[in-house]
Amino acid sequence: MTTAKSRTKLESGGYLTFLALVTLAFLVIAWPFASPLLWATLAAIMFQPLYQWFCKWMGGGANRAAIATLLVITFAVIVPAFMIGGVVVEQATAVVIAFREGRIDLAGWFDSVFASLPTFIRQNLDVSGLGTPELIQVRAQEFARESSGLIAQQALAITGSAFGFVLSFGVGLYVAYFLLRDGRAIGRQTLAHLPLASDVAEKLAQRFLSIVRATIKGSVVVGLAQGALGAATYWIAGVPSVVLLGLLTALFSLLPAIGPAIVWAPIAIYLLATGDIWQGVVVLVSGVAIIGMVDNVLRPILVGRDTGIPDWMILISTLGGIAAMGLAGIVVGPMVAGLFLAGWSILYEAHLLPAEAPEAEAAAAH
Repeated sequence: MTTAKSRTKLESGGYLTFLALVTLAFLVIAWPFASPLLWATLAAIMFQPLYQWFCKWMGGGANRAAIATLLVITFAVIVPAFMIGGVVVEQATAVVIAFREGRIDLAGWFDSVFASLPTFIRQNLDVSGLGTPELIQVRAQEFARESSGLIAQQALAITGSAFGFVLSFGVGLYVAYFLLRDGRAIGRQTLAHLPLASDVAEKLAQRFLSIVRATIKGSVVVGLAQGALGAATYWIAGVPSVVLLGLLTALFSLLPAIGPAIVWAPIAIYLLATGDIWQGVVVLVSGVAIIGMVDNVLRPILVGRDTGIPDWMILISTLGGIAAMGLAGIVVGPMVAGLFLAGWSILYEAHLLPAEAPEAEAAAAH
């Protein structure tokens, strides 16, 4: 009786209001570290099997296993990401400077490509006003000025907040350590305190974990593989700024259907049009037979054929996630879409099963 009265008092409007306010205050305080907390959570989920393996190999040493897993994450993921990022920034800056100084002659390139096109295509371009190299050169100069200003602003922001970056990075590693070690217990406690039925909470948790793994394996890992193959192809063909182009290939691979072809197809067309025949053929064949086929080969191995999210929803959620959250939106967007579908499917199953139960009982009786 006393317990029931205490629970009634705790669930009263005043206490729930206090709980909502203090929760909101905590979220506001923790919001500056939302990005490192997100990446720490994703790392803990993805590398949990490796942590469990270290636990068995080390005889159950949870702290040592978590530290070993963090070392693997640092040297296998974080350090290479920083190295590639540095090369990408350097090559992107060089391209922007070349545009600004006029060392990249898009007008000449356009004339070469335009002259190699069939006559009827050139006539249509002339009629539409797209057959003039001057317009291309003007747009390129505008792009160079805007890009150079953007890179300068980003560089100033990074150097101006170096302490904040180091602090966020340290917080991410620190939280990842505890999530690796105590993640399962934290997950069980979270499910127990959710205002949902236990079976519904368990289904949502399982769907959430499967969506996270499918998103990272099916999008990020496959994209990195396609980007690496694209960079190798561009290097063989003698194309400059291969790391930057490889990163663009990886990013565009997140888009269903066309994906990496947005990058390698124009490169192949330009090489063929400017007389670099074998280089253009290499890029074209590699784009169709190797880069384009990686998704069909790796995705079924990593996550299976059906991730439960339609391609059009992946496209919308990825682009919308990037627009709303930047780089983190690549993962968060499809995760939200997957949870949206999972929530509605669970509700549909809950309404469908009671309707099917009498029919099943009648069939069993006969």
